Amino acid sequence: MTETPQNPFEALFKQTQEMTQEWVKAVNPAMASFNPTQMDKMWPTLPAEVLEAFMGKQFNPEGLEAKTRLLLTLQGLTIQGAVAEPQIRLTVRHAMEAGATSQEIAETIGLAAMFGGVPAMNKAMQLAQEAIEGGEA
Repeated sequence: MTETPQNPFEALFKQTQEMTQEWVKAVNPAMASFNPTQMDKMWPTLPAEVLEAFMGKQFNPEGLEAKTRLLLTLQGLTIQGAVAEPQIRLTVRHAMEAGATSQEIAETIGLAAMFGGVPAMNKAMQLAQEAIEGGEA
């Protein structure tokens, strides 16, 4: 027997992707060029005053300020890993707007490696660097 065995799941996945692409083109042609990894570009960066009003001490004077809340959010998103790429970019932009430094962002992501692992930390560092340098725009 000289035939190379084929993976039936690979063929099924390929067929499903092709069918989905055709369906999307038929139902909503504008979605054919949609890239879900670029979702964060659809949301503007909110001004620091707005972030502080809604995420800061406005309603809880003894609570955390917006910058700290955003850094905690970034740590949680880093631990989640690859499913949170657009959210990581968006959170980094907002944390910078709220006054976080590049060093604080790097330390926040680094601490997450204990819980999410080094691969998740490396990916989050890459995404954060892109957001800080303006590569996401």
